[in-house]
Amino acid sequence: MSDNYVTVQRDGPLATVTFDRKRNLNAFDGQLILELTDVARSFHDDLETRAVVLTGSTRYFSSGADLEDLASRNDPEVSDLEKRHTFFRGVRLCEAWETMPQITIAAMERLAVGAGVALPLACDWRVMGESCFLYVPEVKIGLNLQWGALPRLVNLVGPARAKRICILCEKMDARTALDWGLIDEIAADGQAAAKAMELARAAAEMPPIATRMIKEAVNFTAGALNRTASFADADQSQLTAASADARTARESFNKK
Repeated sequence: MSDNYVTVQRDGPLATVTFDRKRNLNAFDGQLILELTDVARSFHDDLETRAVVLTGSTRYFSSGADLEDLASRNDPEVSDLEKRHTFFRGVRLCEAWETMPQITIAAMERLAVGAGVALPLACDWRVMGESCFLYVPEVKIGLNLQWGALPRLVNLVGPARAKRICILCEKMDARTALDWGLIDEIAADGQAAAKAMELARAAAEMPPIATRMIKEAVNFTAGALNRTASFADADQSQLTAASADARTARESFNKK
């Protein structure tokens, strides 16, 4: 791929992964998803790095899935098998980040929407700039929340609040996100990555074997049924996206 969107900076046992498309409010397209997946997998056998900060551009974390990229998935020349494989890219991305042995911290500025919420849910901790907001608008456009995000969301905030976030599609400010347990820290605007690095540095100072074992144990305990609950969410998204109900919802949403 040319013009890579993702960069990795290393500082001893710490690493910062930054993604910046410089367009479309840093929305996720196919190239970005694949780059972030490859980067995550590159850490799986890394015995030197102990903590990784994931951040978007200094202006935005991400506005979610790129609508232009989503529209391209309807190409009649593409086989149904290839379309299904493409729909599951986000699932594989989040799995790659969730199963990284290092402690992972997402640092979010300005906005985190849809897929821009799903990916941080796969990280261990989350930091928001004080003016940042979270927004999960999938139901408003007739879709389900995918990328394996729904069970992770339920694990963090409980079933009632997960339903409210997903069904009412309310924008959530940093203070509410912290109160609900969706994030772990609030930073001054522009300082989310720095605050995340503080957490990363503290985690990196802990004994590495015990840290990895605790992370694995907590993830397996909290997420024991996650895959069972969400194994077909990309299939469901592909199905609902083609429904008349979803088309009507998207038309209404786009007019606003």
